[in-house]
Amino acid sequence: MIKGILANCTVSDLQRAEQWYTILFERAPDHRPMPGLLEWHLGQGYGVQVWYEPERAGDSTFVLDVTDLESEVARLLSSGIAHQGPQLGGGAHVLQLEDPDGNRIVLAGSLVVPLP
Repeated sequence: MIKGILANCTVSDLQRAEQWYTILFERAPDHRPMPGLLEWHLGQGYGVQVWYEPERAGDSTFVLDVTDLESEVARLLSSGIAHQGPQLGGGAHVLQLEDPDGNRIVLAGSLVVPLP
């Protein structure tokens, strides 16, 4: 039986990635299990690993379900993470982000104000 999951993305510059993901998750990594690996534990049994592996950097994608997408849109812009704003997609509103290596991180949720 599966008890949890860790999404994984690969990066070419761990220090730069740590700064970016610290803004995204609003906190420093929860764990550094080994050199070149950062972990954010986002809930019971799930989280995100950021792994230094330059030859594979930029080819990762993961989706995060958020409770208040509208707040995340504003918070990320004010924190310096640029994006194109939310869009309709897959039955929800989504916000597509790219980390400095081009990994795609999608925030999914609903908006209080519908899109035009």
